[in-house]
Amino acid sequence: MPNYRRNRVPGGTYFFTVNLRDRTQDLLVRHIDRLREAIRVTRNHLSFQIDSWVVLPDHMHCMWTLPIGDSNFPGRWKAIKARFSASLPLEGNPTPEAAIRGHRGIWQRGYWEHTIRDERDFQRHMDYIHFNPVKHGYVTHPADWPYSTFRWCVESGLYPLDWTGDGSAKFVPDTGERADA
Repeated sequence: MPNYRRNRVPGGTYFFTVNLRDRTQDLLVRHIDRLREAIRVTRNHLSFQIDSWVVLPDHMHCMWTLPIGDSNFPGRWKAIKARFSASLPLEGNPTPEAAIRGHRGIWQRGYWEHTIRDERDFQRHMDYIHFNPVKHGYVTHPADWPYSTFRWCVESGLYPLDWTGDGSAKFVPDTGERADA
């Protein structure tokens, strides 16, 4: 196993990609209310600012800003994943490793994390998050996807409602994400 070290910046802003173990499942949108509750409860205990978020059937992307002096995003993800998993009815079979560790085997181990470096990096990742449902072919315009902060960002003046026009734009920001994610 590689010796991976996460970049922890107290009060930093981070981009995340979190996947289900079984990428053919739709648990995240099928149980969106349970996911939202897991996030809400976690934020009540370990606060963080949600800058943007999109939930797709099998994975999600988001950007958070942590409180000044706090770099514990792993603890927040552990809590969100555990709360969501515990809220679901039992389905499927966990991997042997997950069963030994007392996990349900719903989530892919770990997650992708990137520390946002500057305003340009922030905007590129914000755009990537909101364009993701279009990229995956779920909708032709970001405003049509119900599990995203795009409409909130429009209401806040961060995007025009017609951002990317009719969806025919070949917009794919460079975020460093793997092509298969």
